[in-house]
This record gives sequence, C-alpha cells and structure tokens, in this order.
Amino acid sequence: MAGIFQFKQFSVDQTGCAMKINTDGVLLGALIKADDTKSILDIGTGTGVIALMLAQRFPFAKIDAVEIDQSAAQTAGKNFENSSFAERLSVFPLAIDDFFNERPVKKYDLIISNPPFHLNSLESPKAKKSLAKHTGEGFFEDLIKGIATHLSENGLFGLILPLQAGELVKILAEQYGLYLQNTISIHSFVADAPHREILVFGKENINTASDKFVIYDEPKMYSEMYKKALKDFFTIF
Repeated sequence: MAGIFQFKQFSVDQTGCAMKINTDGVLLGALIKADDTKSILDIGTGTGVIALMLAQRFPFAKIDAVEIDQSAAQTAGKNFENSSFAERLSVFPLAIDDFFNERPVKKYDLIISNPPFHLNSLESPKAKKSLAKHTGEGFFEDLIKGIATHLSENGLFGLILPLQAGELVKILAEQYGLYLQNTISIHSFVADAPHREILVFGKENINTASDKFVIYDEPKMYSEMYKKALKDFFTIF
C-alpha cells in the first residue's frame, strides 16, 4: 500500500506527516544506548517510527510520544495501535512545553528527539514542513530546560543534529546541568566529514566517548556497520 513503510516487526503509515521516515530518525532509534530503561519520551515523534523502534528494543519500557502537528499525531497514534507494542505506547498531540507543564514531576529514563534543526533559516515553502524542520535558538533552550527537569537522575537524553546545531545544544545543555557523555559522528562515506552527530547527555559529568558511524561503503552500497545497526528492523537486511 502506498505510504506504508514495512519494518520486520511493525509497519509505519506516513500519511499526514510532513516529515517522512528518514535516515536520521532510524539511526537515532537504532544506535541510542541505554540501560534499565523503563520510561521513554520521544519528542516530535512524527510518524512514530523512533518510538516503535525503541518499543521493539526495550520490551519493558513504556513510551510517551509528543507531537505538536495534529495530523502527524493522529497518524502516529494509528501506527501505535496497529503494532504489537500498542499497550506500551501513548501519543500526545501537544507542544512539548505544554506536555511538561501538565506533568511537572514526571521523570523519564530516556528522552530522545529528532528535532527541528535549521537554525534561523528561511521558512520552507510548505508550512507544515517548515513547522517540522525550522526553528531558532530559543526552541533548543526551552527544550533542554524542560528535559533537564524531567530526566531521571541516571537518565539519558539523546538527539541527532547537524554539527552547527549540535554545538549550540552542547553549550545550552551544560548550562542546565546536562553533560555530553557520548558522540556518534555520522558520515556518508568513510573519508567524508561528518554531516550529523548523535549526542547523548546525562546528569553525570564524565569523560565523553566518541564513535564514528559510516553509512555507505560505496554509492548505493550500505556499509556492514549500517546493516548491523538496522538488521533487526529493515526487511532488506
């Protein structure tokens, strides 16, 4: 069926979502590491794909997914209902600050986001895609302030960003008591400069671990690293 992306253990209908399933999202869902995770928050869930991937990876976790776009939230909700993880997944059609304000004491073991990242850029020609992809520095400060309050003591916050936006987030995170614990640089090819980073923060100030992830060995030929990361999810592997 058109618009349906079939994974090994679930399917994702992308109808009504301005931001479709993309490499950034599936890499975040596959590569983020966490121990003893019982509660997860996915900020800006879109189709719900990252939340579904994490539901598959963490079978005892309950996952809240927040999405400000009403149409996308409705689609994510249907994707959750149609999955075998439905009882552990909930979607909330709210702005994240409203979600946090309604739950002042709620804490999460893992908070993840594939957020808007075009800092102070021109608006996209399509309004919904603009809402999903374009933002300013104030967005990230408000986001991190809320996350710092709602992250459990040993919890982790992970997101994927271009390098410019990532540098801003590193500065803001430390201002709110969140310290960079792991960086995964994402490269198209082994000799290329990184174009994205997965950044993982926690409340403990420890040495930062760094990893390199390469998507392709050659044009249109996925690396073994990529295949290994997505083999539990993608039907092509």
